[in-house]
Amino acid sequence: MKMAASFVIPPQLIQQRGLTEQDEAQELVLAETGEDGREYFLTPATNQAWQAMKTAATQDGIALLMISAFRSIARQTDIISDKLAAGMVLQDILQVCAPPGYSEHHTGRAIDIATPEDPELEISFDTTAAFAWLQANASRFGFHLSYPPGNSSGFQYEPWHWCFAETKTAHQKN
Repeated sequence: MKMAASFVIPPQLIQQRGLTEQDEAQELVLAETGEDGREYFLTPATNQAWQAMKTAATQDGIALLMISAFRSIARQTDIISDKLAAGMVLQDILQVCAPPGYSEHHTGRAIDIATPEDPELEISFDTTAAFAWLQANASRFGFHLSYPPGNSSGFQYEPWHWCFAETKTAHQKN
């Protein structure tokens, strides 16, 4: 049985960065199964928008791969614990990983996206045709880039991290 490392997120960090608590999604559907058998879950509305966006990208010759979706608070805790156990410093971890309870992945509306030909979770994703396509088209499907350069949340720039916002406009356009 795996024991989680003990760590405390300083409350002042949450306040200084203006992080918002994120509730875990209550209703999830299987959106995709990766080639490795890993299952990715999203809220039903997010899945519908993702499938429509992915289809539109494919029609434009762009391959979008889902590499992360819903993540529980417990899983987020494990991720940070694993990084601490590997010798990383909590302050550095929190530049690239949201504190448990504060990740958009908890909502079932966040997706980390990659392409078949590029390394995953690398800032260089922003040089790909897939990123250019997302920049030009994702908003039509209700998705936005959560962590652009210099974002107010204090997270590293994550060109691969896109979050769905249920809006009337997003549904009308799909």
